[in-house]
Amino acid sequence: MSPKARGVSAQTRNNWLVDAAVAIGGLVAIISGVYFLFFPVGGYQGGRNPIYGITIVFSRTTWDDLHIWGGLLMIAAVVIHFAIHWHWVTSMAGRVVKNMLGRPPYMNNRGRFNVAIDAGIGISFLLTAVSGAYLFLVPGGAALRLNGDPMFLFSRSTWDLLHTWAGVVMIAAAMVHFIIHWGWVVKVTQSVVRSVPGISLQKETKTDVAQS
Repeated sequence: MSPKARGVSAQTRNNWLVDAAVAIGGLVAIISGVYFLFFPVGGYQGGRNPIYGITIVFSRTTWDDLHIWGGLLMIAAVVIHFAIHWHWVTSMAGRVVKNMLGRPPYMNNRGRFNVAIDAGIGISFLLTAVSGAYLFLVPGGAALRLNGDPMFLFSRSTWDLLHTWAGVVMIAAAMVHFIIHWGWVVKVTQSVVRSVPGISLQKETKTDVAQS
């Protein structure tokens, strides 16, 4: 394969790296979040809680660390993603407002659906990040019983519910977004991988072997 064919623009590569960081951080946060969804509390020792001290691959403390650091990675990558695409976000927001007022340029149904999904991801992500930060800064358990609930806007249990369900909505919207753009994901990923020296995704033909 010629160097030109293997090439990929720096902007495309950087966008892919940011998106990959979002995906990795999100995946870690999602998997660890599912763990906490099914095992929400540590429980009590002495037989009253059959899931007390249970270990699923990792300890509860490790799952907690994974959830925090995965979430932080996702948040940092999303902030960079928004900064890179800020012009697109503002122009698309302006276009949506014009459409709501009945002014051109008009969007087709597919465009409206994509914007709705992106908006759902953005709003649910913001709610998940803010509620997650609150839960991190206001620990539960014995510390909450000792210091009391600060009741900032809502109780801690309400923040916990907001974090859980906003996360569920974000996951669902992100999956739809991923499916819609699957062709782009595959195409760009292949281009980025091909740009790495010594890596080829194409099978060698007899002609290639004869020329080597």
